[in-house]
Amino acid sequence: MIKHIVVWKLKESADGRTAHENAQEMKARLEALRGLVPGLLTLEVGLDFGRTAASADVALYSEFTDVDALRAYQVHPDHVAVARYVTSLCSERILVDYEI
Repeated sequence: MIKHIVVWKLKESADGRTAHENAQEMKARLEALRGLVPGLLTLEVGLDFGRTAASADVALYSEFTDVDALRAYQVHPDHVAVARYVTSLCSERILVDYEI
């Protein structure tokens, strides 16, 4: 099983909306990816409520059956569209992929 975790810090504003508004839209778009890619087992999106200097704004936790399923997800057209949108909102992105 592959775990794919990504956290993002958002720009204070982008696309005419606040970071909080953009975080909510990101969550909706990411969650809409559920069920679209074979091998994507779990997808959770969380919005930070701590708002500390060390906090990220949005976290994605997902699980895949194997590396091939993760690779298929990364190039899936719906994921590519969401990733393009998310990139326009972010000031920082950190990720980790690992196998258990």
